[in-house]
Amino acid sequence: MNKPLIAGISAIRQGRQLCRICERHSSINDNQECCPYCGSPISPRIKNSQQKTWALLFTAFIFIFPANLYPITYLLKNGTRYPDTIFSGIVSLLSSGMSGIAFIVFIASIVVPILKIVVLAFISLAVHFKWQFNPKKQLIAFTLVDWIGRWSVLDLFVISIMVAVFDKGNFLSVYPGIAATSFTVVVITTLFAAQSFDTRLIWDANTDAR
Repeated sequence: MNKPLIAGISAIRQGRQLCRICERHSSINDNQECCPYCGSPISPRIKNSQQKTWALLFTAFIFIFPANLYPITYLLKNGTRYPDTIFSGIVSLLSSGMSGIAFIVFIASIVVPILKIVVLAFISLAVHFKWQFNPKKQLIAFTLVDWIGRWSVLDLFVISIMVAVFDKGNFLSVYPGIAATSFTVVVITTLFAAQSFDTRLIWDANTDAR
């Protein structure tokens, strides 16, 4: 029977666990590995959630440097190659009078990836050390960066469009640089880091520290 949960008390303290697929809860059983309703894998908390999140965040942290320091695109014009980093591209947009696009690229390509790494790392540290911060604010911050972080792929779409539009052979062509690969790794790892993090740990940490 799917008994109702008591408000204000975590499900795990009530001996219940939630299925992330059908969103129905059942009693916690050490031998129970599948949801009794839909048969999906089930556990009180995502197994090794923090370890996975830290591994992905560490990878994103390493690749964020080449993503910003190395050329993300190369413009080949009349046999001469002109490299562009994310920052130099933003400067070029500003000098061309496209400040609005430059601002969007700056936020999506520089601010958001770095902010996402910082916020996820902070929340993970708060959970690990059981820091007493408002869990609702932490959850709001997590939800916000998780949603906004998906827009970091904007740069990749811009590169794809530029390659398709400006590929005119040796006269004029654009092709991605090493930073494009690094930036892709940052976007993917931060997305998976957010997906692997179990937000219920935020509430557990604040409850256990009391």
